[in-house]
Amino acid sequence: MQIIDGKAVSKAVKEQVRQECEQLKKKGVTPGLAVIIVGDDPASQVYVRNKERACEECGFYSVKYALDENTTQQELNDLVKKLNADDKISGILCQLPLPEHLDDKEVINLIDPIKDVDAFHPVNVGKIMIGDYNYLPCTPAGVMELIHSTGVDVCGKNAVVIGRSNIVGKPQAMLLLHENATVEIAHSKTKDLPSVTSRADILVAAVGRAKFVTADMVKEGAVVIDVGMNRDENGKLCGDVDFENVKDKCSFITPVPGGVGPMTIAMLMKNTLTAAKIQNNIK
Repeated sequence: MQIIDGKAVSKAVKEQVRQECEQLKKKGVTPGLAVIIVGDDPASQVYVRNKERACEECGFYSVKYALDENTTQQELNDLVKKLNADDKISGILCQLPLPEHLDDKEVINLIDPIKDVDAFHPVNVGKIMIGDYNYLPCTPAGVMELIHSTGVDVCGKNAVVIGRSNIVGKPQAMLLLHENATVEIAHSKTKDLPSVTSRADILVAAVGRAKFVTADMVKEGAVVIDVGMNRDENGKLCGDVDFENVKDKCSFITPVPGGVGPMTIAMLMKNTLTAAKIQNNIK
């Protein structure tokens, strides 16, 4: 069993982005990321800080809009429109979840698809479906990088994704399919889940339940990618996979923390760089 080091893989991605950013700057272009955060959700604050730090590492221009909990839909929409029109901003990211009185769909639909570096806009989601995309959603793209880092060829493998969210589960299945895996999506209504998951050469757990995937659900020698970020009974960070009991059964496995988490932000940097290139007609 080998542990897939998300920190090392993400560092390599960010280094590549940093080098490309230096080349862009010589052409007078600096990638710019605007992050909008509404209210003071502690987890969101941490994510936003990490994104700011990554922008700094990669040499990007970044600006944070920390809006009050009571911001109106109109105020939020107006800010997005302003950023759409701002040439210094290559990518716009609105940190979810938003406070309950705000409609995240409305905000996502307002972001110019060419600045939608989260790849949540329906236009970008459609492009991923047909395989002709500018950006990939950051977490699923990060998962693919981690799988590639193992040297395992996805083509022809049986892949099972547990979870069907728009942010991870569905796009993850599409990305595996684009690389010619045979893909199943499992979820809370799947009958006899262990019999489905134990056929998987590549198993991606994105269900949001601590230690949900147990050893009996995993095929001997599988690649196991844990997207979950939960707390166990002792308040310790853990994933959707029961790491201690599953690890000896796999060929490769991601830890939590230090697996998929660092990749999400690295891929966001990659998307922002791509956005800057597209907006300035740089190949």
